[in-house]
Amino acid sequence: MRPIRWLVPALLVVVWLGLGAVGGPYTGRLADVAENDNAAFLPDGAEATEVERLQRQFGGREILPAVVVAERPSGVTEDDIDFLADAGEALTRIDGVAGAPTPPESAEDGKAAQFVVPILGDGNPGEVVVEVREALSKNVPDGLTVLVTGPAGVIADLISAFGGIDGLLLVVAGAVVALILLVVYRSPLLPVVVLFSAVLALGAAAFVVYQLAKRDVLALNGQSQGILSILVFGAATDYALLLVSRFREELRETDDRFVAVRRAWRATIEPVAASAGTVVLGLLCLLFSDLRSNQGLGPVGAIGIAAAFAVSMTFLPAALALLGRGAFWPFVPGRHGSGRSEHRGLWGWVARLVGRWPRVIWILTTLVLLAGVAFVPQLKANGTAQTDLFLSEVEAVRGQDVLSAHFAGGSGAPTVIVARAAATEQVARAADVPGVAEVLATAERNGFVLLQATLDDPADSTAAMSTVERMRAAVHDVPDAEAKVGGQTAIQLDVQTASRHDRNLIIPIVLVVIFAVLALLLRALVAPLLLIATVVLSFAATMGVSALVFNHVFDFPGADPAMPLFGFIFLVALGIDYNIFLMTRVREETLISDTRTGTLRGLAVTGGVITSAGVVLAATFAALSVIPVLFLAQIAFIVAFGVLLDTVVVRSLLVPAVTIHIDRRVWWPARLSRRARSES
Repeated sequence: MRPIRWLVPALLVVVWLGLGAVGGPYTGRLADVAENDNAAFLPDGAEATEVERLQRQFGGREILPAVVVAERPSGVTEDDIDFLADAGEALTRIDGVAGAPTPPESAEDGKAAQFVVPILGDGNPGEVVVEVREALSKNVPDGLTVLVTGPAGVIADLISAFGGIDGLLLVVAGAVVALILLVVYRSPLLPVVVLFSAVLALGAAAFVVYQLAKRDVLALNGQSQGILSILVFGAATDYALLLVSRFREELRETDDRFVAVRRAWRATIEPVAASAGTVVLGLLCLLFSDLRSNQGLGPVGAIGIAAAFAVSMTFLPAALALLGRGAFWPFVPGRHGSGRSEHRGLWGWVARLVGRWPRVIWILTTLVLLAGVAFVPQLKANGTAQTDLFLSEVEAVRGQDVLSAHFAGGSGAPTVIVARAAATEQVARAADVPGVAEVLATAERNGFVLLQATLDDPADSTAAMSTVERMRAAVHDVPDAEAKVGGQTAIQLDVQTASRHDRNLIIPIVLVVIFAVLALLLRALVAPLLLIATVVLSFAATMGVSALVFNHVFDFPGADPAMPLFGFIFLVALGIDYNIFLMTRVREETLISDTRTGTLRGLAVTGGVITSAGVVLAATFAALSVIPVLFLAQIAFIVAFGVLLDTVVVRSLLVPAVTIHIDRRVWWPARLSRRARSES
């Protein structure tokens, strides 16, 4: 064996080991550059953003209120009030507390008291709240419950929920993927190699994302951080499955491991590159988003997919070349000339079934999918309260419940109005819409006045957002007031409004981009339209089933308006992957036979590996559900269920059945569409 044949793969492995040593540690450092404050993600033109800018002339730095609420069912005592006053005074010594808290205020029913602690929003409010909670937990009078809630409390609990996200997700996803790979390969060595390649890809992606986020080139939050880990793990494993499957095929055609790797690489580079390119372009469409969080997820995810592609197409083939048949031990592929076992077994039977009744199969599968689509109107994606984001019990939610039971729900997080000082009285009267407890002018400077409106409902509730909408409509009608409404409730409202805009804008752009990629790859127009139609149908069915499950099984309070967009991006971009893997193989087989034969051969050969890839991707996304956050749990179910539906029903039955039914016309206007018709 010539030494040079060993040298190139050995060098590639060494280079990636070096890159892994550099990038690996950054996987655990992404939380250091992540933001979880909605205000940081608003577009510059949002009204709440404008109010934040105008507010600076009244007080300088950004302030987040932390509401301390204390409850005693038998009634708050004078000793309790004294304790709260002393504790509040002591809090000023904590670095990050912006000033003296407000004096303790007793509820009308006498069973609770509250005060507000100003927290610097441009520092690290999560850590400050942790210190505040720790300080307030000392020497508490017996029978008195003290909780910290409000916007600062919610941010602290979100940071805590996302804490350790990378380590936890890696352990869960790695364990699940390892188990699946053991079942698929029945080899102890190959799963280790595949998982290690995924870890290398994640390290490389984390290094790049960390550097860009640290320099404010892109925005990273806890959700994007978790999705990056899962996306890289799932994509790297999928690409590895395709390469390894083709490598095993080629080992049956040649005894030379290097020839087998080269042939496998050449056969898979086009579909894997097209797949990765489709996902990257689909994710980059999020750059058209108004929300910086969505804009950030686009390049974050694209970097992850690019890293997965690079590792899978360089490190993995090099490792396979060095290991040869030993990678599959103890079930080593047959020697040269042993034939293709993929044409036998389950997927050979499925291919024969589709070939026998194509029209019946595509009609039945379409009807099943349409049944799922019928439940889409039940999907509640109009937004939720911030306290509904948590799936486990957290202090901010318990505190908000206590606060709402004894005070006006918006206490401690008032809605802010900035207007011309000359119109103060008119704006105050206009702002007193149903749902507002009181409106007070608190400061005046440079010809502007700052008013604060306390709402009846909790500041993060949908009822409060409806009140802010009414308030905005009323104050905007005051002549020459130039009134604008901001604050925490307004920020949440503007985020949800921007999410709806993004959904309506980006989904059509993604469809056009994916169609262009498929048309170039398949050298046809009909086939891309068919593939996109089937994946969109699968997505709609998934959303319908998700609506049923969310409403009647998990009893979720609703969903973020961005959730359908994220579900669409992942399901359509990732779902089209499997159709790319199938149809590129179908086209390859059709070139040496006809459309019907090529479709059935392509299905038989790719069925096992694509289904395995789908199961792996579904399992990795399902791992997101270990993070107790509503949005991630919903995305986990949508992608996991949708990918399984796509691989088992759409790609295995619907697409090949319709392809056979359309026959050679599926390749129009390419030369393949003018070849002799398939024999039935």
